[in-house]
Amino acid sequence: MADKTKKSKKTETSKKETAEVKVSPRLFDKYKEKIAPALMKQFSYKSKMQVPKLEKIVVNMGVGAAVQDSKVLDEAIKDLETITGQKVTVRTAKKAISNFKLREGMKIGAKVTLRIERMYEFLDRLITIAMPRIRDFRGVSDKSFDGRGNYTLGIKEQIIFPEINIDKVTRVLGMDVTFVTNSKTDKEAFELLKAFGFPFKKKEINNA
Repeated sequence: MADKTKKSKKTETSKKETAEVKVSPRLFDKYKEKIAPALMKQFSYKSKMQVPKLEKIVVNMGVGAAVQDSKVLDEAIKDLETITGQKVTVRTAKKAISNFKLREGMKIGAKVTLRIERMYEFLDRLITIAMPRIRDFRGVSDKSFDGRGNYTLGIKEQIIFPEINIDKVTRVLGMDVTFVTNSKTDKEAFELLKAFGFPFKKKEINNA
């Protein structure tokens, strides 16, 4: 009995150790070690609590074609879950619009809200892998901030993500990706995203 008890305790210990071995996302480590201290110095914050941080990423895929063909929404849900690694929330129409044959409560889109580990992992894949796959990519605009420190990026094709098998895609779908920060100003949010490696377009200097 004593031997069995020892073995069970060892098994429980090994399971706990396996569960505790967790690899921290690369960009999360970068934020703690480099980005946060740099922003604190740049904006002369008095407290670490004032330093801007990324709170969540919301990926939204509107599918108007789902009004005519529900299979389009099914494909959008499948692609969005494949890209984000998280179950989606289906969005429904809040009111009926007869001109578009839209009824109240009709399913018209899918949304995912990413936080913590999955948020940083998605951001890393977006910046380092997906964006460089965009055709004729020359950077993203810095004009898409909302005045409250949040930034929305429009993506025209889901096929820029390597998780999507192009051969199995029947319809090219776009999506909006919103980066929600706790920044008080767009300037602070811009510097935060830029520090993560966000490829903003370089502004041309007019010497005239």
